[in-house]
Amino acid sequence: MTIQDTLRSADPTLDALEARVLGEIAEMLRDVIGEEYVVDMEITMDTSFNEDLELESIEFVTLADRMRVTYGDQVDFVGFLAEMDVDRVINMRVGEVVHFIADSLRAGAKGA
Repeated sequence: MTIQDTLRSADPTLDALEARVLGEIAEMLRDVIGEEYVVDMEITMDTSFNEDLELESIEFVTLADRMRVTYGDQVDFVGFLAEMDVDRVINMRVGEVVHFIADSLRAGAKGA
């Protein structure tokens, strides 16, 4: 069983692309944060960047850079954030990012 299968069975509303993206984002977060408490933490669509992960602003910038490298120009994460006010960014959940990335990848695939 792959990590995507595990994620889909934990959240059956996820499609294959969303499950893959969630797994990739979770790995990026573990790498960026690098703290012991997050290594074994289950990162789900409902995990908040601020309250659950206690992500610092520099870590968020590093995460955004990793996403740019991983997903390329198909995913305009900076543009996505630019449309939000500060409170929304602070209270954002992993699922919002996963949906944005998956939607961007789908749109890029249609346009290719």
